[in-house]
Amino acid sequence: MGRSTLPLDSATDPTARRTAAPRVPQTVAKKRKQSRNRSPAPALPELPTVPYTSPDGRMTLDLRCAMTPKTRTLYAQTVGGEVGQAAMTREDVWHRAVEFLFERLVVGWSVDDVPTTGQKALIARFRVASAEERTWIRTVLREHLTEWFPEMQAP
Repeated sequence: MGRSTLPLDSATDPTARRTAAPRVPQTVAKKRKQSRNRSPAPALPELPTVPYTSPDGRMTLDLRCAMTPKTRTLYAQTVGGEVGQAAMTREDVWHRAVEFLFERLVVGWSVDDVPTTGQKALIARFRVASAEERTWIRTVLREHLTEWFPEMQAP
């Protein structure tokens, strides 16, 4: 009573096929079972955010209140002009610093009750923002840095 459904003369018949599933080595089978039994990774803790609303009430920004040490170092290098192209002007560095903070701190942005979330969508919206919107965002970022990250240089 084997696992095969082969007729007795199939050993000599080259056209006969086996219908039984091939054996999986025991180590591979164990690994598969272990991966099925593994519990999902624990969810990351929800980081606190602070909402900022524009004076006219049209816009709302939700900003993170935490930044990793590596992000702080990268920001310091960006503000210092160490990151980027060698031919960057002072204004280019300033714009890059604002965009860097926007990428790292903004979690959500709502304009006229139209929410934008997700890093790609947020940065795309920021790049097409009007001068008035950018001015307000820079003001909010400076205020947020002063309150939550006083050791960091504001753009």
